[in-house]
Amino acid sequence: MSVDAPRPRHLPPEDELEEKFIRASGPGGQHVNRSETAVQLRFDARASRFLTDPIRDRLIEAAGQLADQDGVITIRSESSRSQYRNRVEARRRLAAMIERASRPPKRRIKTRPSRAQREKRLSDKRHKQAIRRLRKPPQVDE
Repeated sequence: MSVDAPRPRHLPPEDELEEKFIRASGPGGQHVNRSETAVQLRFDARASRFLTDPIRDRLIEAAGQLADQDGVITIRSESSRSQYRNRVEARRRLAAMIERASRPPKRRIKTRPSRAQREKRLSDKRHKQAIRRLRKPPQVDE
C-alpha cells in the first residue's frame, strides 16, 4: 500500500514498513468510535537492509521508548482525523529520525576552564559559605 505524498529520501522501502490502523483516542463523537484513523507504523531496524550498522545503532538509541528490545520502532500518529494524513505524518517522523541518525555525532572538543573562571567559582563558593555561616546561631564555648 503506497502513500501518494512525496517519498522522503530517508524512508525505508515499503516492504520493511508495517502499518496497522487503530481507533484514535480522545473526543470526537460517533466518528472517532467507528473509524480507524490512527496509524501505528512499525519498522524493524535490526533486520533492515536499508540501514548501515552505525546508523542502525544510533537510530535505535535515539528512538528510546519507541523501540523495543528487538529493535522494532513503533510510531503512532493520531493527530489528524484523516487516516491518509496520519500515515503521511508517521512516515515523515520515521524519515526524520533516520535522517538525524544518519548524521554522525559531532566530536566533543575538550576545553578547560580559564584561571579567572576557576578563581571566580572558588570565590563564589567562599561567599556562599560565609552566608550560610551567618545563618547559624553563634557557638558558645563552655
